[in-house]
Amino acid sequence: MKKIESFTVDHLRLKLGVYVSRVDHIGTETVTTFDLRMKLPNKERLDNGAIHTLEHLIATYVRNDEEFASRILYFGPMGCLTGMYLLVHGAYTSEEILPLIRRAFTFAAAYEGDIPGVSAIECGNYELHNLEGARKEAAAYLEVLNHAGPENLNYPV
Repeated sequence: MKKIESFTVDHLRLKLGVYVSRVDHIGTETVTTFDLRMKLPNKERLDNGAIHTLEHLIATYVRNDEEFASRILYFGPMGCLTGMYLLVHGAYTSEEILPLIRRAFTFAAAYEGDIPGVSAIECGNYELHNLEGARKEAAAYLEVLNHAGPENLNYPV
């Protein structure tokens, strides 16, 4: 089998940041997948409750963002628990998506109140949430986003 592109990234050299993971062309449409790397691979991982709460908060935020709401296809966690994936309709660079990601994580870092979509009817694992952990992780990632340079926006080569 052909190795998928994400397995060709050197995870030993990967820094926290926002990366274009792939750009797909489906007919005349383009989809950009972003790797929102919040933890160092093979060294750290997100708490299950915190990542689940971040998924609910950020997915709700980006799907309601005035600029991008109609272009958001998916937001959710990576299986390795080191970050999130964001799929956007259209061709975008890390620099172009960074303002949206900053807005979303600012929202999550300051969020108070009921977590969106947290009931047995709305969520498949409604008891697995950690708002305090999500807020801490969002604030920590926001520090990375606010100081992001080329090494945080381009995969290592």
